[in-house]
Amino acid sequence: THGFRARMKSKGGRRVLAARRKKGRHRLTPE
Repeated sequence: THGFRARMKSKGGRRVLAARRKKGRHRLTPE
């Protein structure tokens, strides 16, 4: 995982993932 778990740990990272999910992205982090 490319920083996915690290992002899930931090509040800012979670906000980033949530925002990307809202945009309808299939990949939340780089391949």
